[in-house]
Amino acid sequence: QVQLVESGGGLVQPGGSLRLSCVASGNFIGSYVMGWYRQAPGKQRELVATKTTTGTTNYADSVMGRFTISRDNAKNTVYLQMNTLKPEDTAVYYCTEGTHWGQGTQVTVSS
Repeated sequence: QVQLVESGGGLVQPGGSLRLSCVASGNFIGSYVMGWYRQAPGKQRELVATKTTTGTTNYADSVMGRFTISRDNAKNTVYLQMNTLKPEDTAVYYCTEGTHWGQGTQVTVSS
């Protein structure tokens, strides 16, 4: 079984930054793609960003230029650097390797 544990969420003012981390453990052998999704209240879960082991990235249009996904394959960790945060970025952020999901970490952007 694979476990994914996210951390780094919190309350931040508009324009601020946060860095999310997700550590994979258990029967994790290194997934080709790891990514972040988010779900706001009353909305469907949506893609935020993904990154492959070969470095190919994919971002939602809404976060392009503000968020950066990175991964440390040696540490089985994927990060999401979020800059210039907006109230509409408020959501629970989830990490996934395509099959398993973490429990999520809450990000709230509010003044």
